[in-house]
Amino acid sequence: MINFLQLLITLNQIRKMNVLIKPIISEKMQAASEKYNRYGFIVDRRATKDQIKRAVEETYGVKVDKINTLIQRGKSSVRLTKAGAILGKKNTVKKAIVFVNSKDKIDFYSSI
Repeated sequence: MINFLQLLITLNQIRKMNVLIKPIISEKMQAASEKYNRYGFIVDRRATKDQIKRAVEETYGVKVDKINTLIQRGKSSVRLTKAGAILGKKNTVKKAIVFVNSKDKIDFYSSI
């Protein structure tokens, strides 16, 4: 039988893995990462700045200086088809802009 402490440790490890969903790879973020050494991530909406910082440091092995977070609300969308208008909604996501120490770099393409 697993004792309570081992269960808590296992749950914390699962939470750390689920904090970072995916990196934001766009022309705008690539330019910011080259010029200002900041990187963007889509993260879990319940994640705090401390959890995001720990997850980035453990995953990529860099030193995080500062984190800005924002919640991008989902937009409504309308698609016009032959059958009529189809209404939809995009998902609401939380983004984190991570400022990394000037000595460190994150390479998203190293594992490809």
